Amino acid sequence: MTRRSCCIYATGIVSAHLLIVGIALVVAQVFQTMIHNRLKQEITLTEKSQVFESWKNPPPPVYMEYYFFNVTNPWEFLQGKKASVKQIGPYTYREYRPRENVTFLENGTKLYALNPKTFVFVPEKSAGNPEVDVVTTINIPFVAVMNELNSYSFLLRSMVSVYISSLGVDVFMNRTVHEILWGFKDPLLSKIHNMRPSVDEHFGLMWKKNGTHEGEFVFHTGEQNYLDYGKIDTWNGLREMSWWSSNQSNMINGTDGAVFHPLINRNELLYIFAADLCRSIHLAYVEDVEVKGIQAYRFAPPADVLMNPKDNPTNAGFCVPAGDCLGTGVLKVSVCREGAPIVVSFPHFYQADPEYINAVEGMNPNKEEHETYLDLQPTSGVPIRACKRAQLNVIVKRIPGFPLSRLFFPLWQTATIDDESAAQMKTLLLIVTLVSNFPVFIVGMGIILLLVLVVLFCRNRQKKTGKDDTAYTQVSNKPDESAETPAGQMIRNGSYIALSPVDAQKC
Repeated sequence: MTRRSCCIYATGIVSAHLLIVGIALVVAQVFQTMIHNRLKQEITLTEKSQVFESWKNPPPPVYMEYYFFNVTNPWEFLQGKKASVKQIGPYTYREYRPRENVTFLENGTKLYALNPKTFVFVPEKSAGNPEVDVVTTINIPFVAVMNELNSYSFLLRSMVSVYISSLGVDVFMNRTVHEILWGFKDPLLSKIHNMRPSVDEHFGLMWKKNGTHEGEFVFHTGEQNYLDYGKIDTWNGLREMSWWSSNQSNMINGTDGAVFHPLINRNELLYIFAADLCRSIHLAYVEDVEVKGIQAYRFAPPADVLMNPKDNPTNAGFCVPAGDCLGTGVLKVSVCREGAPIVVSFPHFYQADPEYINAVEGMNPNKEEHETYLDLQPTSGVPIRACKRAQLNVIVKRIPGFPLSRLFFPLWQTATIDDESAAQMKTLLLIVTLVSNFPVFIVGMGIILLLVLVVLFCRNRQKKTGKDDTAYTQVSNKPDESAETPAGQMIRNGSYIALSPVDAQKC
């Protein structure tokens, strides 16, 4: 057997083995299963896992952007006209959220943690100075007191109204952004505090929330089931709340929004418990997106999350008291806000009933600017971009004895992450992709060798055919004659033969 034949046979054998092994691995999904099992083992909240440290001390910076609506016609509004507002901001704060007092429970299947949040102002990402910029907005302490007096007699309410006016307190207030966010000593609350010390004399939307936590959490580590990774077991010792009017509405479902289980698919619903909303919400798949070169699934709250109970009966439990429901797009959270008349919505009443959008001049809801969403890398479940956009509104009702009508006043916020984690994620995904697609690489090598085998076989066949078709031809057409030289020597006419391939028909 010639060297050429050995080469052909060896190429054929190797190609066949590569194709058989590669196709078998692709069909059996051996490497994909191996990667998935590895992810299920590694992505757990255990001390030895690679994700534990990043969960405990999140590396990507989170920025909270606060916007305010400045009321441009407060006195006209008091006369019964529609309020007109102008959005100002953002006022951006870097949010630090390390996990503290982390303690493992029940043989490492659960862990206890606090999540204090600290905010630091970032001037270069802000539109102004929060300690200088003044906002004209609704006086929330005033409205809260008026709501408390709603059940009292008209005479008493009128007397209180006169007393409050003597204090210089009005329906609207002019305060700096810093005061509205982080607190100020309110004259009305100070008077009430003197009579009822349990009432705090300070007010701020973020009062006592800088450097504090939202409660005590116990999380599942995912040790027993990867689908439970990061899910909340208890919050402040509770597995369900008691504020709402149905058992389903009181359930504490999902994670805190910082982590999600690996191997996410497009058909599932993701649940988040939002302590600031006093409820759990679900997110549904929207579309595939790309974030800084990373493929991701976008999940967002569907319209039914804040839908009117008439259209979505499961939301009836969020009506407190039972049957006292608002329209689509808003959620009353005063039940867990110490009685403050606060209603939550998406910015500019995005996805809300037109009556709320039209109640205030200056609302321009749109999906691009006002949708809340999470972009998740589906293999690891890691959020690579997050935009939490919410709006706090104050309910202002007409109370006999006070010149008010119903109104909502908003502010909203958003959060983003940095580039460094995206680069690390891309490296990790590259490794996962290469390992997962290794069987495809084997099949590809088998196909290449198969093509090489075909080329070698054809060339070898062509050379064999050339040897079989060789004929002998005479170069000279002259007859074979003898000649006699002058010396009398006989020579042959100089004829010779040469070898050249000819067609078989000429042979």
